[in-house]
Amino acid sequence: MRWGLQRLACGMLAAWSLTAVAAPEPPQLAQLALQHSVPLAELQAAAAQARLRQEVLDTISRPWEAKPWHSYRPLFVTPERIRDGVGFWQRHATTLARAEQHYRVPAALIVAIIGIETFYGRQMGRHPVLDSLYTLGFHYPAREEFFAKEFAQLVLLAREEKWPLTSLKGSYAGAMGMGQFMPSSYRHYAVDFDGDGKRDLFANPADAIGSVANYFAEHRWRWGESVVEPALIGLAPVGTLLGPEPELKQRWAELAAAGIELATPLAPDTPVKLLALEQADGPEYWVARHNFYVITRYNRSPLYAMAVHQLSQAIQDAYALQPQTSPPHADLVAGRL
Repeated sequence: MRWGLQRLACGMLAAWSLTAVAAPEPPQLAQLALQHSVPLAELQAAAAQARLRQEVLDTISRPWEAKPWHSYRPLFVTPERIRDGVGFWQRHATTLARAEQHYRVPAALIVAIIGIETFYGRQMGRHPVLDSLYTLGFHYPAREEFFAKEFAQLVLLAREEKWPLTSLKGSYAGAMGMGQFMPSSYRHYAVDFDGDGKRDLFANPADAIGSVANYFAEHRWRWGESVVEPALIGLAPVGTLLGPEPELKQRWAELAAAGIELATPLAPDTPVKLLALEQADGPEYWVARHNFYVITRYNRSPLYAMAVHQLSQAIQDAYALQPQTSPPHADLVAGRL
C-alpha cells in the first residue's frame, strides 16, 4: 500500500540517474486494458506521455526497510515528528474526533500514519506519478505485475477525478497525498470527509484523515485491542518460530508451549506472530496481534508497523499532557493502542 518512506535524502545521485527518456509502448497494455476495463487507447495515451526514469529504479533498490530496527526507528520516531504530530492533532482535533467516532480508529494512529508518510503533509513527494508507475510497471521485473496494475488504476483515477495525468507528484513508487495512497487505494478508500464534493488527499487534511481512518476500518481495526506485547523468551529456542511474513500464522498456545511469556497471557487460540527486532546489542522480542497485522496492510514491513505503533504511542502521550486538550479515550491508554 505505502511506498513513500524514502523521501528522506538518499545521498547524491549521479547525473545519469536523473534522466527521463521516452520508451516504446509496453506490450502489456492490451492485457491491462482487459483486466482493468480501461480503454486501450487511454492506456496508450498515458504511456505515450510517460517517461522512463532511472532514478526511480535506483531508489527502489535501496529500501529503508532493509535497515535493522535500531537504524530504522530513529528515522521516524523522533522528537520533531512527535512534536509536530501533537500540533497536527491540535489543529484538527474536531476532525480527528469525528473520524474516531465514525470509523472506530484511534486518532493517534491516524496522526502517526500521516506523520511517517509525509511529515504531516509537508513532504508528499516530487516524482511524477505517471513516470514512476510506468517505470516500475514495465521496467522493474521484480514487481512489474503490481505496478502495471497501479498504472492502469492511475489512468482510471485521473479520469474519475478529472486530473491531468502529468500533473500528479508523489513518491518514487507512485504513492500520493498526505497518506501516500497508491492509485488503487485512492480509488477504493479515499473519502470526501468534509462534504465538499471532492476527495482531495493532497491539500485537504479532513479528507486525508477520513481516508486513512476508512482504510484501517476496512481492514478491520479492532478498537481497544492491543497491537503488540513485549515478550520474555528466556532460554526458549525461538529460531523456528520466526518468519519474514507479516501474517499471524501462530496461536498463543504454541508460543506459550515454547516457553515464551507475556505480562498478561492471551487466550490459547489467539492468532499471533513472534517478532524479533534487532537492537545494537541484540534482538528484542514482541508478540504481534491482529491490529499489528492491520498496520502491515498499509505497508507489509514489520519495521514500518512497529514504527507507526511507537510513534502513535509517543504522540498520544504527549498530546494528553497538553493544556486545554481532551485526554485520549480510556481504552487508548499508553501501551494499549
